[in-house]
Amino acid sequence: MKRIFPTAFTVAFAVALLGAPGMQAFAQDKVVATIDGKPITEGDLAVAESEIGSDMGTMPGPQKRTSLLEFLIDNQLFAEAGEKAKLDQGPDFETRLAYLKRRALRELYFEKVIKGSVSDADARKIYDDQVKLLKPEEEVSARHILVETEEQAKELKAKLDKGADFAQLAKENSKDPGSKDDGGNLGYFGHGQMVPQFEEVVFKLKKGEVSAPVKTQFGWHLVKLEDSRTKQPPAFEIVKDRIAQSLLLQKAQKTATELRANAKIEIVDPEIKKSIDERNAMIAKQAAPSAAPSTAPAAAPADAPKDAPKP
Repeated sequence: MKRIFPTAFTVAFAVALLGAPGMQAFAQDKVVATIDGKPITEGDLAVAESEIGSDMGTMPGPQKRTSLLEFLIDNQLFAEAGEKAKLDQGPDFETRLAYLKRRALRELYFEKVIKGSVSDADARKIYDDQVKLLKPEEEVSARHILVETEEQAKELKAKLDKGADFAQLAKENSKDPGSKDDGGNLGYFGHGQMVPQFEEVVFKLKKGEVSAPVKTQFGWHLVKLEDSRTKQPPAFEIVKDRIAQSLLLQKAQKTATELRANAKIEIVDPEIKKSIDERNAMIAKQAAPSAAPSTAPAAAPADAPKDAPKP
């Protein structure tokens, strides 16, 4: 078998390495501790962090370094105990050693070649290209008061017409728990984020204007338009890491595909071979175009229920 599709492991490995710290610390040899005179260096800490750092979550920096050092101390002591027990001899040790060498080379290749092939400039180009495709989109900032009956809404509207403060009335009367404590503030939102009856009214209001009572499935609303603007795309710095990770995943998958295509891979185990053949056949079938276009009319999309107005 010369062609085997990249496995989920290829992607999972790439994702794991995306979050791994850079290996610049390998060049440092500052000693952080010694065991029977043998040094543990900053480079050792960097390797340990690349291996187990993701398991430490959001542990504070100093605590994380301490835990990594404790891991390295135990690692060294257990290794020396294994050496004294002559476990560094024989085929089992050689097999493990060969595997760890391949793993180290794999990680270094990803770090030096794949990661090194994606730059901030690449991410910036993707960002700029996507921003150019964005169409101007209006968004508004509004407050609302939600009550149970039309009579309640009309009474509150009369108070507002006489100069009552909208935010204060919302705090005292609105039954929307998500906004009442903030004076009914819904923040900025665009088209399609609110139920149709609510949205139809709010986008027609002028700045500072309060609507007549509006009925939705949640009750009766009074809506005040606070502001309207053209929605801006997120800043590059906010999405840069996400774009870079996407590019790295694409690069990792492409590299895995190319390496497999250029290698002669023969699966000897019959059960594994059968499983891979079945998987590849399924992937190929899903990727192939259908034999004939369907003549059946497309089903009309069902209207998805909208959430209650909220930020």
